[in-house]
Amino acid sequence: MELSGRVAIVTGAGVGLGRAHAHELARHGAKIVVNDLGPGADAVAAEIVAAGGEAFGFQASVTDVAAIAAMVAETVARWGRVDILVNNAGILRDKSFAKMDLDDFRLVLEVHLMGSVICTKAVWDLMREQGYGRVVMTTSSSGLFGNFGQSNYGAAKMGLVGLMQVLSIEGEKNNIRVNSLAPTAATAMLEGLVAEDRKAAMAPELVSPGLIKLVTEEAPTRAILCAGSGHFSRSYVTLTGGAWVGDGDGAAEGVMSLWNEIGDRSREIVPENGVQQSRQQMAARPEGK
Repeated sequence: MELSGRVAIVTGAGVGLGRAHAHELARHGAKIVVNDLGPGADAVAAEIVAAGGEAFGFQASVTDVAAIAAMVAETVARWGRVDILVNNAGILRDKSFAKMDLDDFRLVLEVHLMGSVICTKAVWDLMREQGYGRVVMTTSSSGLFGNFGQSNYGAAKMGLVGLMQVLSIEGEKNNIRVNSLAPTAATAMLEGLVAEDRKAAMAPELVSPGLIKLVTEEAPTRAILCAGSGHFSRSYVTLTGGAWVGDGDGAAEGVMSLWNEIGDRSREIVPENGVQQSRQQMAARPEGK
């Protein structure tokens, strides 16, 4: 678990989960770049330094390509490398889909999904050249399982899982491991949604220990770690064994009649990549079909 000498960038780290992540990484020896939009970035960096760690704050939006590039350049100028990126920055614009403005939909996608893309792109070539990198996307139960009033947020968060799946494959040969963290915590984003008597049990600090597993030298890749209230579990994107229906005029009826077999989870797998779905389908075809 030792992160001594590792350099980590944590976005949205001026408050809440990001702050907790930054402190936990620093406690394990990492040098921290605390990114946020406002002065919280410098304040958290000062806290880490006061506790004996190394850190500096960098105020920038994750959607600002030039500013993020400048943050990475400053990090390399100071410490020579970037080993860890934690894509944590985010916002909420909750409304039911019927009432949601398209601008609010786009904004949430821009911050969560494109913000993570921009930050990851800014360090990707550096990590490839180093032959080492650990990237964490922040997904959510809203994307994995759905929550009312969060179609924009859920779409962005599931998009990050897709990004993780592909980058983990593309980064493997350069020892870049990419994972996702699905946190549940009482932060400013959930103000008014969490009862006062539950806040202590849902403190952000109870999520961050799970982050460490995802960024060490022994980190997994393509893991979706769900964390909250000191509890940790894993979520998987799976594929059932399915059933061969064939073609012709009766194919639609065949799907309907075999629906339970198609959804039977007894032969469920976690595919290594998207090609495995096609291979499974072709293997299921009867001889001569």
